[in-house]
Amino acid sequence: MPVITLHTAINAPAHVVFNLSRSVDLHKISAAHTTEEAIAGRTSGLMENSEVVTWQARHFGIRQKLTVQITHMQFAVEFTDAMLPGKGAFKSMVHRHVFEEHNGRTVMTDIFTYQSPLGILGRLADVLFLEKYMRRFLTKRNAIIKAFAEDPARWQQVPGMV
Repeated sequence: MPVITLHTAINAPAHVVFNLSRSVDLHKISAAHTTEEAIAGRTSGLMENSEVVTWQARHFGIRQKLTVQITHMQFAVEFTDAMLPGKGAFKSMVHRHVFEEHNGRTVMTDIFTYQSPLGILGRLADVLFLEKYMRRFLTKRNAIIKAFAEDPARWQQVPGMV
């Protein structure tokens, strides 16, 4: 089961980074290259504990849906979202987001764990391309979060942020 861990240093307070990380609208911006849209559940604003969103996007030329739920949340410290069973291309997926602030700077840590379907074929896909694809996807997302968090004029325009 692949585990992708990323650490992103951001010159912004933890509460700003935390809120941007749970913003449906900012996620749409960061995933625009996949034509990702929130089509059910929370479709705009900030995700709250226990809320669900269904995403529809194009990955590898195939339109896919993924439904996730916020399963744990501690404001400005951490939250976890997980794929609902049978509601996505993964066999399972859990994404833990952790925020540690020191002197006005925040280190955002992503711990993304997933299991591919199809047994050995899924594990082969992980090795050949899927793990790299997911790492790039998350890295791009984090770069967008960082760019917005470090520019108050930008993050204040995101729905739910002010």
